[in-house]
Amino acid sequence: MEPSALRRHGRIVISHALGCLLLCTPQAGFAQQALDLRATLAAAQSDNLELRAARQQRALAIAGLTTARQLPNPAISFTAARDTPHEGVSLDIPVELGGKRGKRVAVAQEEQKSTEIDITVLARQIRQRAREAFYRSLSAREQTAQAKTALDLSTRIRQLAQQRFEAGDAAQLELVQAEVELARSSADYETTAQAQRAADVALAALLNRGLQDPLTLLGQLQNIPPAPTLQSVTDQAMQTSADLLRTAQDLKTEERRLELARAQRIPNLDLSGGSDFNSPHDFRVGGKGGISVVLPLFYHGQGEVALSTARLELLRLTLASLRTNVSAEVASAYFDYLAKAHQVEQYRDRVLPQSLRLEQMAEDSYQSGKTNVLTLLDAQRRLNDVRKAYLDGLFAAQSSFAALEEAVGAPLD
Repeated sequence: MEPSALRRHGRIVISHALGCLLLCTPQAGFAQQALDLRATLAAAQSDNLELRAARQQRALAIAGLTTARQLPNPAISFTAARDTPHEGVSLDIPVELGGKRGKRVAVAQEEQKSTEIDITVLARQIRQRAREAFYRSLSAREQTAQAKTALDLSTRIRQLAQQRFEAGDAAQLELVQAEVELARSSADYETTAQAQRAADVALAALLNRGLQDPLTLLGQLQNIPPAPTLQSVTDQAMQTSADLLRTAQDLKTEERRLELARAQRIPNLDLSGGSDFNSPHDFRVGGKGGISVVLPLFYHGQGEVALSTARLELLRLTLASLRTNVSAEVASAYFDYLAKAHQVEQYRDRVLPQSLRLEQMAEDSYQSGKTNVLTLLDAQRRLNDVRKAYLDGLFAAQSSFAALEEAVGAPLD
């Protein structure tokens, strides 16, 4: 190919590549859309596969309601015999008494409400998991940044030790110790980077996103929600606690089942009507009719009524017990959150600033030759430990707040 033709061909290839890049850029921007906490919670409610599968239970509840509304089918029969009358036809119509159909529908409606409560409870659990996964990813990013800071600090100490060794102010042992600390910091950084990837994968799976897609998060791990009052969260829990809602709904459903069991004691009627044909010397067509009913002499549903009554008493006692347990659970989660939030405050305002000051003093002292490298390395380790403990405390506080929300059964921020 001639040089001019080669240049034209190259320009065409480059233009096509730029066009493809422009077409793909909006899609890439959409795929990497930043997520803050509210967007994460909204995505979990709409996209989580476990929650979407649970919502399909509504179809089952609707089918149960349709089944409860059904009417008994009539039966038609035809007979032929050598005796007279030779042929006959009849229609049997069962008639339910005691409002059984309406009570079946009432039971199905209460079961449908139970399904909705189960979906709501699962949605709250998904919210808690999404909140915790969001802050776990933020914490992993903070831990990675902290490990990178520690690595940079170890690198600087190693350079100081190298300079002092070359100047004859320090023994080779100090240089080796600084190199060992640098290797340890490098390994810690690689470990935290892998932990960040694991946290991002867990969050992506919860949001039903591609596990290999990068996640861009907007938020601050340090933004600890303010604590509400114990009385307010306890009062709210009495209205929204998952266990209380389930048990209260089970109690209503069982009350409807008891009404249905009592209605089942009333026997149904079986009405029949028809005609006989071809009875020589008597008639050619003759009408007939009948009515039948089961006599409840020996069994009249007393077993079902007794069982439902016992279940009602059990559910009433369980509901009373749950009110006490929910109050205790909410109080425990509340004080746990207060303790973790207070720990974060102490680390942020006192422990971390003092540790930073001590590390800087140790570094200045080493540079001036007043101390050896072990003192500086010890100060660096202490600072790293304090920073890790602070980040762990931040995540623990965020996780404790999510647990408090789960105990209450409603969002608190």
